[in-house]
Amino acid sequence: MTRPLQTSPTPTPASPPLAIEVRGLVKRFDDTVAVAGIDIQVPTGQCVGLLGPNGAGKTTTVEILEGLQKPTAGEVRLLGRRWETDTDYLREHIGIALQETRFYERMSVEETLRLFRSFYQRGITVQEAIALVRLEEKRGAYSAKLSGGQRQRLALAVALVSDPELLFLDEPTTGLDPQSRRALWDVIEGLKGKGRTVVLTTHYMEEAQVLCDQVIIMDHGRIVGQGTPAQLIASIGGDQVIEFATTPELPPEAYADVPTYVSHHPRGEGHTLTVKELHLALPGLLSTVTGRGATLRYLSTRQATLDDVFLALTGRSLREDNTP
Repeated sequence: MTRPLQTSPTPTPASPPLAIEVRGLVKRFDDTVAVAGIDIQVPTGQCVGLLGPNGAGKTTTVEILEGLQKPTAGEVRLLGRRWETDTDYLREHIGIALQETRFYERMSVEETLRLFRSFYQRGITVQEAIALVRLEEKRGAYSAKLSGGQRQRLALAVALVSDPELLFLDEPTTGLDPQSRRALWDVIEGLKGKGRTVVLTTHYMEEAQVLCDQVIIMDHGRIVGQGTPAQLIASIGGDQVIEFATTPELPPEAYADVPTYVSHHPRGEGHTLTVKELHLALPGLLSTVTGRGATLRYLSTRQATLDDVFLALTGRSLREDNTP
């Protein structure tokens, strides 16, 4: 008697290990709750963007992840380790690039990197770090002679010299010209290609949309939005945005009857209207404006972006909120 052929079930692909695991994280400063019980999971090899208005708790969260502050409650694991028990290991395996780093002005790029490389038992060579950030022509230049973009690249090289598995970048492209910003984007993309994990704080929404596999938006110490850039944009319910201003100013409720209307937000001296179908909404908006005796001062249309998500979730624009 022939036995039926036994087939093994197809194995379920294993999920990538978590580079960051945060559960129930709380941080209080006296009576102020800076972080109010958040959970974060970041798989190895991803770039995650942490965004939020001033006072949202993102800086506190990142400082706890970096081991610079202790949480009031909750659990934090990086690369499967905890700061409480594995401090030396984590210092060897993470890198941090701050928004502004000051170097000794009379040390060259190569000397600076050689100094920082000496702090670690493992890592890449100084020459490899210089090549990663494209500073070959400046290896002998004093840090005082570097441009703003070159200093930012040197700061990134310092963070990379230990060949970290997990890299924290705090506003890495603030103040850089577009060419320098794009060069740093290429470096970050290259790190992701090598399986490294990157945590990015930025107030450039285009940067987050291009680089990040997932984005976490915080407000008042809580996570108010989380997902891929595409998922977050889809979550606001509209694909198109109309930006406009009228004379005289019309009340927000005037726009509620615009066809395929999703949401309305004041922005600067005008309005932002999120809609599902532009070809239906635009004639309806023009009819509403003229029907109320107003005229348009300007009007433009575009695809919805992460900035619109941020505005919908927090009531303000990230760029405006971070303007000194």
